[in-house]
Amino acid sequence: MDTTFIEELASSAPTPGGGGASAYVGALSSALASMVGNLTVGKKTYADVEADVYVTLEKLAAVRERLLELVDEDARAFEPLAAAYRMPKATPEEQAAKHDALQVALIAACDVPLEIMQRVAEVVELTDFLAYNGSKMALSDAGVAVAFARAAVDGASLNIFINAASMDDRDRAARYCDQANAVANAVRAQCDGLFAHVKQAVS
Repeated sequence: MDTTFIEELASSAPTPGGGGASAYVGALSSALASMVGNLTVGKKTYADVEADVYVTLEKLAAVRERLLELVDEDARAFEPLAAAYRMPKATPEEQAAKHDALQVALIAACDVPLEIMQRVAEVVELTDFLAYNGSKMALSDAGVAVAFARAAVDGASLNIFINAASMDDRDRAARYCDQANAVANAVRAQCDGLFAHVKQAVS
């Protein structure tokens, strides 16, 4: 097993961090949901939904690929933010330059985790279909998928909140926080409902 990402995450390096980890967990959620789909197709019991499952698998693969890209994009978005925090501030001019660089960097540092949240929300929608129509033998894996998705969304949201708090543009900051809260609340509710469905079905 390649443990490079885990080892880098555990190190003192600033990246990858919570945002990249959230994207990675979202990709794991998609992979688990795909496993449910792949264990469904080809089974006579599920012939009626097979075509829809294939479509779902294609969508899950696409969003999983994007989430893995976002692992790296989150790290790249953090680099200018980290650089801005390291800028000198001994003079008023240096303070102003540091402040301006920080304000610019904060935008990308919110945009990436917001997309992570949105992509994970897509994974949950697709997992919803599989939880109710996919192989019952793999139903517990659908439950794990939504548990991971919930964690991924909550994790990514914290990156938005902490970066938005440093923005001078309070209207922009409020929009980021409102979007994050809206996605997180919707995903939590859907994941909680799906998890309860799975738990009841397997118990």
